[in-house]
This record gives sequence, C-alpha cells and structure tokens, in this order.
Amino acid sequence: MKNTAIITGADGGMGTEITQAVAQAGYHVIMLCRSAESGEERKRQIIKNIGTAHIEVMEIDLSSMDTTSKVAKQILQKDITIDLLMNNAGTMCTHFTQTREGFEETVAVNYLAPFLLTNLLLTRMHAGSRIVNMVSCTYAIGKITSCFFEKGGQGSFWRIPIYSNTKLALWLFTKELSKRIITQGITVNAADPGIVSTSIIRMDMWFDPLTDIFFRPFIRTPRQGADTAIRLLISEQFQGISGKMFASGKEKHLKPYYHNHPQAHSLWNDTQEKLTKYLY
Repeated sequence: MKNTAIITGADGGMGTEITQAVAQAGYHVIMLCRSAESGEERKRQIIKNIGTAHIEVMEIDLSSMDTTSKVAKQILQKDITIDLLMNNAGTMCTHFTQTREGFEETVAVNYLAPFLLTNLLLTRMHAGSRIVNMVSCTYAIGKITSCFFEKGGQGSFWRIPIYSNTKLALWLFTKELSKRIITQGITVNAADPGIVSTSIIRMDMWFDPLTDIFFRPFIRTPRQGADTAIRLLISEQFQGISGKMFASGKEKHLKPYYHNHPQAHSLWNDTQEKLTKYLY
C-alpha cells in the first residue's frame, strides 16, 4: 500500500487543491467529504488534471460525533498506516444551530470533529507522520467560555466571534497535541490560509453580490490559500517541525500567551470529557 493521506473537506475549494497536490506527490488519498457525490466529482476532476491517482472517497458528517467516530473506525479497519492527516474542513454557521448531540454546529465541525478524528487515527500513525490543522487569523479574537461547546460563545449568536472561538480552540488543540505526541515523532502544525475565496466568505445579506464583484478578485484563490498547508504536509523543509503556526509558507511569530495559553490543558480535558463515549 502506498503512503496514505487523509483529508477532510476534500470536496471543497482548498480541500480539492490539497488533495490534488498530495495525490500528485504519490500518496494514496482518502477524501473525507460531506457529500460522496461531490467527492466523486472532484476525484474525477483531479484524475483528469494529473492522470493516474490513487484516491478514494468516503462520506462524513463532521457535525455528528457519532458519524465521525464510525468513519474513523472504518478507516482503522483498513490495512494502512497513516502518513498525513489534514484537518481542512470548516464552516461558519449563519444562525444558531445545535447538533443532535447538543453541540453548537460550528464548534462541532471546526473543533470537536478534528479533535475526535485525530485522536482516533493516531494509533495508525508513526514517527514521521504529519498532522496539519487549518486555522485562521481570527484565532486572535477568539475566547473560550463556559458555554463554548453548547453555544459557541456568550451573548447573542454572531457567526464571526463564534468562528474565531473555534479557531482559537483548534490552535490550542494543535499546541497541546504537539506536546503530548512529541516522543512519538509525529508532528502537528497549524496553517493559516489567509482570506480565501470560498463559500464561507458570505454574509447572506443584500450586499453579497457587490462583495463578489469588488472584493473577491483581490483575495486569495483556493490554491493560494491551500499552499501553506500543502507545504506543511509534503515539503522536506518542514520535516520534524511541530507545534507551530504558519502563514504564507512562513512561521507566524505568536505572542507567548498563545504558546502557553492558560486554557490549553483544561480545554483538552473538557473536550475529552465531552467526547468520551465517541473516543473509546
């Protein structure tokens, strides 16, 4: 079996670009997609672009911890070792939605699913395996409060702060995980794609068409946004580097506060407690 890469949100804009680059580098890629139909369409497009590629599509609902756990266990049943894990999928819900399991949906997709999926798949990773989490510059305005899991944040629902809270949580997970797996030789880093022209960039307001005309041409394409993550996954330059955040291919020099965040350890423990029934 070829070296294996797993990519979430692989049927999205950046996810497709990451899948294509990793497949072109010779990896067997498992595309974890919200829709199997969409995933198969993207797979055909990639094979058309690069020729022969070893790609398979699996459908996953990352808002459901039960489904995420089941898909992870299906992957564990395969005769593979995991060399690359790209937690790329993300969402920014436009209104307050709680999943059937009682979690705010943006929190479930952007933070809880990567935490759960990564921890379940670690058993198939080895020294040299790489994990990359897709964060955002908005982590810097994020706050983790007591109602984070169920409501996303305090006060009335507003998508941008809640999205920011999930990206801070994902960074804290990245940093804490890097400490916990350092002796295993597995690396984990965060990629900040910048402002990218994807379906998340919308406000569902009357001015959206004007935004598309005047704003989108000046922000990054999905390929440009995916570039840092692709480098972290397959470039020799980043071999052995762990616990850092990168943007535009370079390390972001964060304030010491974000490297030694007072909530990093407690957030891990709280998350583990919330997901106990899905982790074991």
